[in-house]
Amino acid sequence: MPRLMLILFSMISTTLMGVGMIVSLVMGYDTLNPLLIAIGIGFVVSIPASWIIAKQIAG
Repeated sequence: MPRLMLILFSMISTTLMGVGMIVSLVMGYDTLNPLLIAIGIGFVVSIPASWIIAKQIAG
């Protein structure tokens, strides 16, 4: 299961970080600090998300 989680993490983390970045840009926060915070939040949220999805796939 850890291997599946790492494979999923590589896809989920890039997606959530991109979504966070786009949301912050749409909201008008276009400087470095808000973008890094949004990307960091996406990275942190993707860790448990990939674990939960891997657990559901592995059954």
